[in-house]
Amino acid sequence: MIPIEKDPIEEWIASVQPIIVLPDENSAETPVAASAEPRPVPSFEEFATSVYPFLEVQPFHRNYYRLLEAFARGEISKLMVSMPPQHGKSVGASTLLPAYMLGLNPDSRIAIASYSAALANKFNRRVQRIIEGEEYGTLFPSTRIKCGGKPPRYLRTADEVEIIDHEGGLLSVGREGSLTGNRVDCFILDDLYKDAMEANSPLIRENCWEWYTSVVRTRMHNASRELIVFTRWHEEDLIGVLRSHERCVDLRSWADLESLGKDDWLCVNLEALKTGEPTEFDPRHEGEALWAERQSRELLESKRRLDPVRFECMYQGRPSSQGGLLYASGFATYDALPRDIVRRANYTDTADMGDDYLCSVSYAVDSDGVIYVLDVVYSREPMEVTESMVASMLQASDVRQALIESNNGGRGFARSVQRLAPRVKVEWFHQGANKEARILSNSATVLHMVRFPQGWATRWAEMYAHLMTYRRDLRSNRWHDAPDVLTGIVERESLQSTTKILKVKFS
Repeated sequence: MIPIEKDPIEEWIASVQPIIVLPDENSAETPVAASAEPRPVPSFEEFATSVYPFLEVQPFHRNYYRLLEAFARGEISKLMVSMPPQHGKSVGASTLLPAYMLGLNPDSRIAIASYSAALANKFNRRVQRIIEGEEYGTLFPSTRIKCGGKPPRYLRTADEVEIIDHEGGLLSVGREGSLTGNRVDCFILDDLYKDAMEANSPLIRENCWEWYTSVVRTRMHNASRELIVFTRWHEEDLIGVLRSHERCVDLRSWADLESLGKDDWLCVNLEALKTGEPTEFDPRHEGEALWAERQSRELLESKRRLDPVRFECMYQGRPSSQGGLLYASGFATYDALPRDIVRRANYTDTADMGDDYLCSVSYAVDSDGVIYVLDVVYSREPMEVTESMVASMLQASDVRQALIESNNGGRGFARSVQRLAPRVKVEWFHQGANKEARILSNSATVLHMVRFPQGWATRWAEMYAHLMTYRRDLRSNRWHDAPDVLTGIVERESLQSTTKILKVKFS
């Protein structure tokens, strides 16, 4: 198990005592006047580092905080953010943001909701501690809360606090809890599912949706705002359902805010390991870790190898239910090859696009037509690199025949491999059939006929992850290379068997 790091916020809270003591409203003492003029309203990042000086602000935090500031100032009405665990999403959204918004507008009524009332109340208490701090009082002198029982007519509990001399306040509630009061100006929904067990329960997901529509939405008015921050667990969680029902805009550049409609959701998914091209909002390059100092690429890859499906949900923000996976039942494995191997061959698909994978699989076939994967090259390296990798694998796995798709430069690739592996018969062909139809129609046969060696999840981690998270809705998949090659192998071997039967029958 990964050791649990100490929470820096809890350590800070333990070391800080409330500083501000309000005078008794019935006392004759006059409050001490401010010794200096109020500071200009800080940016959200300036505010965060002022009240939490221990924060480690990374480049992605700066963009995240800029986004939260735009939300706080009303430039965004609906915002949903998914982020990996332990990357500061709740510190920003459920602790610092409510304090900042109450500083900007002490008349705001804000509600924080989470999977349990205890967690929501924890956020509420943290906000209260920020507000009663000396630095906050300098930044936002008009936003004050009850301290030491005074003034007595204002409410301050673990689940509700009111702002003195204003209409605003902060409520906290657990999922499926009730909300009292006349209005809520801003909802912050932070992790409405405790874990995978809850998210995988259809009953809990349905109850969460019912609570959202019957409680959250009914407390909103025309100017209300919503912020949802999740670690994703399931494709039909609240974010997934909302994305299927309402218009969502995926943030790529700051200009997207200008074209955002009032009823549009602005959506952000910060992946633990970047995929795709850099954007203005997330300028990382392919494969870069979100917070390498805390969770390095090597650590994240090890987590992916342990459970690629869970990793795609929690760390990449791309959940898949088991029912939505094409190869949900998993592939059979083998310890040793059977004795009745009748042929060894290879099937290679060169990369179609710049960020696609070259997938080359060497395999053996037994007398029953069962296919045993021997070795794999699964890489996005350029062809001048993968040519020698594939040639070396062909010779090491002792295959006699290699079939290479000639699409997208495959013919030149095949010639180079033939030169490097002269004892292997290398052929090329053009694949003209529809890829999606082929993969879908052959999926059951692929699962039934293909065997992988024990430990293949570790040996070929990326291929394993892409196969085990490949979805039936083929358009939602980013990489098709591994399923395409396994489908091609099954098609080829089925054709070989048919040809053999016909030769025997008509000889």
